[in-house]
Amino acid sequence: MARMLYVTQIDLDFGAVRLLRGECERTGMRRPLVVTDVGVRAAGVLQPALDALGDLPHAVYDGTPSNPTEAAVRDAVRVWREHGCDGLVAVGGGSSIDLAKGVAIAATHEGPLAHYATIEGGSARISERVAPLIAVPTTAGTGSEVARGAIVIVDDGRKLGFHSWHLVPKAALLDPELTLALPPKLTAATGMDAIAHCIETFLAPAPIPPADGIALDGLARGWAHIERATRDGGDREARWNMMSASMQGALAFQKGLGCVHSLSHALGGADPRLHHGSLNAVFLPAVLRFNAEAESVRREKRVQRLAQAMGLPGCGDDGAEVADAVRALNARLGLPSGLAEMGVTRALFDKVVAGALADHCHKTNPRLASAEDYLAMLEASM
Repeated sequence: MARMLYVTQIDLDFGAVRLLRGECERTGMRRPLVVTDVGVRAAGVLQPALDALGDLPHAVYDGTPSNPTEAAVRDAVRVWREHGCDGLVAVGGGSSIDLAKGVAIAATHEGPLAHYATIEGGSARISERVAPLIAVPTTAGTGSEVARGAIVIVDDGRKLGFHSWHLVPKAALLDPELTLALPPKLTAATGMDAIAHCIETFLAPAPIPPADGIALDGLARGWAHIERATRDGGDREARWNMMSASMQGALAFQKGLGCVHSLSHALGGADPRLHHGSLNAVFLPAVLRFNAEAESVRREKRVQRLAQAMGLPGCGDDGAEVADAVRALNARLGLPSGLAEMGVTRALFDKVVAGALADHCHKTNPRLASAEDYLAMLEASM
């Protein structure tokens, strides 16, 4: 049985950030902690959110690393307690939003963060005590602003997922204005993260038709607009559609994801310098070819339906056309051609395979991958 739950209040429009003060009041926040990073602050993207808060008392934590860590969660919790905060406002990309979700748990629950990780059976331990969260994304990629999960590197080095409906932000303010100054490389990498979400969740086998429809529409928007947004950051129509594609991918991936994310999570934990969206873009072609052999994918013509959303003429059952189109798009966007270009060596492969097999996305892939399968996908992605 597949459970469906769509509960987030979403505002998507230019100027949506100006609703922030009212959303804090609606959700009962009297002194929020604003979670962001130094890059967002330096770029001036944080200021519209602070302006929207007006004279509402608040504190700011801007120490979010590119891949959220348990150490950063502890540091933010310290600021939370010092200032007597009662809610969270995340302003930034997926890293800031995921870090805020980690704070929402750690500030209100006892014990180490790993105790609440999905693969440790921790989802049921995350209770309604979590601190309320409002998300204001400044990139169009992860969709964490509407998702029930977060990814955090815990103290033992594992990159783990934390999932609970209690973690879904109380409001998501999607303001494409905040993405207009996003650099081309980051626009491309985060955009491919959104596209990967739409593709992977559509291939996931759980029977949730509304999620399938949302994923296909998100893919169509993302595929049609990512090059425009990368080429011209001021293209407002492209920015609006990329932000929608990002949100839609995350609304849909309650179905689950798959091997792309199993590999990205594992490799990103082994080398936190690697950008998650770029890893997804590199892994996607090999995983598409692998998943094309899945019985559910063939029976329901899912590769052909992906191709239709992407505007690709004619597509066979082996997924080659879709995989090749993704590889070609990566090249046009200036993303890495493979793992070797990103500095990844085969010395990491055994660690990555072990992590992928243990990852929460492993079991929701349409075709169960073995260690040998993961090694083959890594080799094909070099």
